[in-house]
Amino acid sequence: MTPFLSVLTSVVAWVGAMLAVASLAVIGPARLRETWSGLRDRIWDARRAVALVCVVLLASAVGRPPLLDVSKLFGIQATALIYGLEGGFVAWVQATFASPALTAYFSRVYVYGYAFLLAFPPVAYLTSPRPADLRRLLVAYALNYGIGLVLYTLVFAHGPRNVMPDMVTPLLFTNQPDVILLASEVNENSNVFPSLHTSLSVTVGTFAVLTRDEYPLWTPVAVPLSLSVVVATMYLGIHWLTDVVAGFALAFGCVALAYRFVDPRDDAAESGDTGDGGRSGSKIDASA
Repeated sequence: MTPFLSVLTSVVAWVGAMLAVASLAVIGPARLRETWSGLRDRIWDARRAVALVCVVLLASAVGRPPLLDVSKLFGIQATALIYGLEGGFVAWVQATFASPALTAYFSRVYVYGYAFLLAFPPVAYLTSPRPADLRRLLVAYALNYGIGLVLYTLVFAHGPRNVMPDMVTPLLFTNQPDVILLASEVNENSNVFPSLHTSLSVTVGTFAVLTRDEYPLWTPVAVPLSLSVVVATMYLGIHWLTDVVAGFALAFGCVALAYRFVDPRDDAAESGDTGDGGRSGSKIDASA
């Protein structure tokens, strides 16, 4: 097995195990069995949101390399601007708090915790009696990736580990060197503004708070884990504080837009389900 496949297999195995445990503890066996009987209808209800996420992810995968060249030539060269704004904040974070235990924790959070954080909510909201929650989440994911791709094209900047190599250590790659094989497949070292790790993690944490009445056990897991991912992006020397602040703004904006685009009247319509596993038709209505 190649090193890349070894890392990928490890991530998939760990995330799969965490999903299984969380599904049993947070969702519960009874609701999982109930969802299984009506799974086709629930997936069909969310088909447009699923298609939107797939289209955005495909556009990001195909478009990111050529758009990086556009960003280099025509984008706002923001590295010096960001460094001038916050100076050595990330270097100070590492110098003040770095320890072997924290490095191991934040490295695992950044890779395994982040993947789990993004993967579990679609599973949870697929089982929710309010199907609009799943559609809103998926629309928010699509908005994060889509707007993030646009901003990566408009703003060209390198992270602190590239700008201050004598002051900021790439702790993720020194602690787990094989992870660089996986990171290089999905990202570029100039894709830093905004931090999508931050925006997507905060998006999940925000949804967890907004839906805490449905999954009360998920909120105290999702919020600390999402904040840990946020801190990890700086502690590991990957993102600037400026990237993180922009990530928070992007997350809150995407959640607000998702609630606007997915017609809130659907929730009322969904309460009138027939009880046979079917759900009322979904619609993404920007005029809601």
